[in-house]
Amino acid sequence: MRSVLSIVALCLALAAPVAAEAPSGARLVLANATSAPTRPVIIDGASWRCEGATCTASGGTNQPAPRACRRVAARLGSVSEFTWRGTALTAEQIAACNA
Repeated sequence: MRSVLSIVALCLALAAPVAAEAPSGARLVLANATSAPTRPVIIDGASWRCEGATCTASGGTNQPAPRACRRVAARLGSVSEFTWRGTALTAEQIAACNA
């Protein structure tokens, strides 16, 4: 029984750093700072908070970054930068997001 508990403890210890390194959250820069909301906005489960033109979010559904960008741009306005769960969009992807 003691060896089983040791193995479980070892597995948990090894899994913790992997979970901590998983990319989460998001960041964007609005093309027009005047369109930034003054209160948090929830889009697809992500809570977006803006300071000036820069907005950050935590949480949210598991979806591809280009789709998340389109959903956010539809509510907050055009973006000039967008990163979702560790994936930064290219200039071409941002243009498509804003279209």
